Parts: sequence; structure tokens; C-alpha cells
Amino acid sequence: MTKNAKQQMVAATSQCSRRDFLKLSGVTALGMGGMLILTGCGPAAPESDADKGSAEESDKKATLGDGKTLRVGMEAAYAPYNWQVTEESDFTIPIENVKGAYADGYDVQVAKIIAEELGLEPVAVKLDFAGLIDAVNNGQIDIVCAGMSVTPERESAAAFSDSYVDDDIVMITKKDSAFAGATTFAELEGASILGQAATMYDDVIDQIPNINHMTPAETVPMVVENLNNGTCDIVTYSMLSVPKLLETYPDFVELEMTDKFEGSVMPDNAAIAKGQDAVLDQINEIIAGINEDDRQAMWTACMDRQPM
Repeated sequence: MTKNAKQQMVAATSQCSRRDFLKLSGVTALGMGGMLILTGCGPAAPESDADKGSAEESDKKATLGDGKTLRVGMEAAYAPYNWQVTEESDFTIPIENVKGAYADGYDVQVAKIIAEELGLEPVAVKLDFAGLIDAVNNGQIDIVCAGMSVTPERESAAAFSDSYVDDDIVMITKKDSAFAGATTFAELEGASILGQAATMYDDVIDQIPNINHMTPAETVPMVVENLNNGTCDIVTYSMLSVPKLLETYPDFVELEMTDKFEGSVMPDNAAIAKGQDAVLDQINEIIAGINEDDRQAMWTACMDRQPM
């Protein structure tokens, strides 16, 4: 470079700060021995109002609620997704509307990750499952993390994230049941089958012909208790939760069905009120950052410590 050229470059760079120089000069990393190429820096073009607005929008971190607390809606009675405990631990968050109670479970662990990345403090809000979408829309909660799967009806009422775990529906009976060896829907004729209210566990039962579709139970523990005390013949249940169930109830058995429920795969999706696209994008980025090994480790740990 000639002396005159150097003087011109110094004059140009003196018109901008070091930060602006790096920004305006078009720093390009070649990735070979850390070599960089810097283009010249001249006077910056005037920044338009549109540019300023775009920069401010990109710098603004998406958040939920009051920007301090993440109120997470769940029923706290759907282990291993979520459940209530009386002692605080590294795995729990307080239940805001139940004094001295805490929530644990797979949904809780994911909610904690989302809250941390958003810079919020998570608390659970215990509600009936059927009322969670209304609660997120009326501002009672900020997000639903409750073992809830997106459906067309729910998607019309709230904005859903990508899945953070995928489950399926199986059927459980007792080993001494007349239906224990059934492999097809036809072989279940006459059976009394029970699922959980306001969930796909109840909806899919209608796919089985000639059975007694019982009035659904409100919670999973109630579903299990009905099977245990003989009120029903068969219950629908979470495929991922079966190992722990059979360990706890050794007289239960999973039906090895060749007939499968249609549309029974259940993603676990978070839900927020509509109109918060930037927040939803950020939540999806957070979920995508939880790798499969970590998801499996969290699920296994929840299965091991869940109540029955």
C-alpha cells in the first residue's frame, strides 16, 4: 500500500467509531489461520426509521406475561408429565394457587428450560385440563405445558409449539381378564373401556366397535384406580408410561394389539395465546435445542420418581 493510500484509509476510518468500522467494513472470516479481510470504511449512510425499527425489534427479547414470571398451566395430576408434591426439590416449581405445593414432571422440566432461556421465573398454576386453553387466552396463565397434544380444534384457539416428546396410546387390562389375550378390536366386544376426560385417551375409544365406552375419569390416577378395583375391564394409557405402571401394578398387562388406533400418536406441545409469533419462534428454538439424549434422560428420571 502506498503512503498516499494509507493516508486516505486513515482519513476514512477517522469518520467512524471502531464499532462502526467493524460493522461497515464488511469483516469476512475466511476460517484459514484466522485470516480476515477488511474492506474500507467510509461515512455511514443515514439510517432510516424503518432500519431503526427493525434493529430495535431484533434486539428486543421475546417474552411472556409480565416479563418476570412464567405462569405454567397444568393439572398437576398426570404423571409422568406433571404431578403435585409437598416438598421442594431441584426438579420442582411452586404451584402458585396451591399453598405449600410444588409441581414436578416432564412438562415441568421443559417449562423450566423455556423459562430460563426467556429470563423468567417459572411457577405452576393448577387447573382442570379442559380449562387450560381458556386460561391461556384470558391471561390466567402464560403457557400450557401439560401433556397436551395439538389438534385442529385446539389449534384454532391457541398457538402451539413444536413437540418436545411424542407418545402413543395403548390399552391395559388385568392378567386374569377375559380380554388379556385380545389382539384385535373385534376380540374386545362387550368390554367396558375407560379413558381420561377431555383427552385423546377417551376420544380413541370410539374407534372400537361393540364395546361399553364408559364415562371418562377426570385424572389418570382415577383411571388406574378404576381398573385396579374392577370398575372397568380395560383402560387406555400412555405408551411411554407403561413400564412404570406394570412395575407398580404387577397384575396389570398391556394388550399386544395388531389393530392400532388411528391418529393416536400424541405429541406433547406447549401452547400460548395467539398473536405472539416472535415468542413462539423463540420457544421452538429452545425446544429444538433439547437433544434426544437429554429428552430421554429427563423422561426416564421422571418415570423413576413419579408417584403412583
